[in-house]
Amino acid sequence: MAYTVMMVFGTRPEAIKMAPLAQVLRQWPDVELNICSTGQHREMLQQVLKDFGLSVDEDLHVMTQNQTLNGLSQQLLEQLDATYTRIKPDIVLVHGDTTTSFIAALAAFNRQIPIGHVEAGLRTGNLKAPWPEEANRRLTGVIADLHFPPTNRARDNLLREGVVLENIEVTGNTVIDALLWMREYLNKSHWRPAPDSPLAQLRDDQRMVLITGHRRENFGQGFERICLALAELALRYPDVQFVYPVHLNPQVQKAVYGLLSHQSNILLIAPQDYQHFVWLMDRAYLILTDSGGVQEEAPALGKPLLVLRKVTERPSVLEGGTVKLVGTLTERIVKETSLLLDDADVYKRMSRVFSPYGDGHASERIAERLSRWLEENARERDDS
Repeated sequence: MAYTVMMVFGTRPEAIKMAPLAQVLRQWPDVELNICSTGQHREMLQQVLKDFGLSVDEDLHVMTQNQTLNGLSQQLLEQLDATYTRIKPDIVLVHGDTTTSFIAALAAFNRQIPIGHVEAGLRTGNLKAPWPEEANRRLTGVIADLHFPPTNRARDNLLREGVVLENIEVTGNTVIDALLWMREYLNKSHWRPAPDSPLAQLRDDQRMVLITGHRRENFGQGFERICLALAELALRYPDVQFVYPVHLNPQVQKAVYGLLSHQSNILLIAPQDYQHFVWLMDRAYLILTDSGGVQEEAPALGKPLLVLRKVTERPSVLEGGTVKLVGTLTERIVKETSLLLDDADVYKRMSRVFSPYGDGHASERIAERLSRWLEENARERDDS
């Protein structure tokens, strides 16, 4: 018997983390996988799918200029409802904490379609940090049928919220699957950026600091303080190359280009496809980010990481001593980055491999549990 599994995602991070799972499910004979892209990050998402040899089956067009979260949610709910009615999936898989994930889950719940939540159970305990992601993942957890937390700590969060143990499968995080697969591919193929790429100007004998930033909670003063810190660091360390792939959100672009475009050793580039970004992470001396996924990827590569946020839903990364929460205060960012650039002993302590989020086989565990659940659910329907 074949089961229709629909995977819904809309952002670049979701696509990266769902791609290895899609690759595995495409190989299962009893699963017909339908990939639905909402297009929340259309350009960046297409880059990721190309890297993993995937294509979408359903391509929704929900984004409009200057769209609010409520406007996006309205578009998503309407179009996904029609899509579910036409496809009739046996289960809908969503990932993490985006608006796409929660609304896709809500639309499935309203149609009485079972929901599987990948990267379930992450919590900060503060609905406003990160906003709106903390609410999205909590609300998705309330209505999901299957939960795939990456760690035992995330599992325990779900148990405290009343999820029954039999509906939980600790799997590790699929982002580690994607990371290890891509790094192996790059190393085996001796991959390098094209000669006309701005990354080709990076020197092998020069330390490089990689920066990413996109969180809504940092919009406004947060990003301004981050950029002021980067400008000061660039002046203090003229022999260090700072590389910043700038997110396409207009608020991010305005702050970053307005404050950093004049610094000669700060390379502002477009968002990179996954091949280029993994290459950058693997080559970086240290990384600054407000991203969730990078908090898992950088320690797995042995890269010291400074998190530009006040709280993290991934506390396990802090236990290894390779990650620090530094917030968005200019002075703190400059101090902690300078310490890593100046003190070899501090750098050595933070630059070791630490991977509490898995061994690269999370996708196989999810697929196996999902297959068992589909068969059990089908038998229950037949018996009734």
